[in-house]
Amino acid sequence: MRFNIPTLLTLFRIILIPFFILIFYLPFTWTPLVCALIFVFAAITDWFDGFLARKWKQTTRFGAFLDPVADKVIISTALVLISEYYHVWWITLPAATMITREIIISALREWMAELGKRNNIAVSWIGKIKTVSQMLSLIALLWRPDSYVVLAGVVAFYVSTILTFWSMFQYLKAARNYLLEL
Repeated sequence: MRFNIPTLLTLFRIILIPFFILIFYLPFTWTPLVCALIFVFAAITDWFDGFLARKWKQTTRFGAFLDPVADKVIISTALVLISEYYHVWWITLPAATMITREIIISALREWMAELGKRNNIAVSWIGKIKTVSQMLSLIALLWRPDSYVVLAGVVAFYVSTILTFWSMFQYLKAARNYLLEL
């Protein structure tokens, strides 16, 4: 297999994760900003690698597999880190909900693919809005320069939690005939 730039960007996102965690725990005043910037960089490369792969016709099976994995791992890592930092149920519960949704939908997609019905549960516009809201909330909650940014982050976090449920139920509704088949 030959590596291309989109796949290398995805691999780079995965390599960033241990540094993202390490910087989060460093005892310096600049670490929240740097941690948020790493997350912003990861979010940009997530969009950019897919764009380049389609534009340059460099989509690969490995890239198609790795891209959503990298995305889910860095988002789950950020959710765990903010849950640990804020250490309150009203952050941890939505974070756990979002991680649970990702596991359920990943399993559903895999199962539907085995049935040859993966296209029945394609990504919806609500899922895309959920992702943008989730990314913005995580950036704010990782950066946390003042109480206004944290408040905006919490509001966006709850918007993304609502959209998490909405998109999950859309996916389950699209697959219900296959799930409930005897």
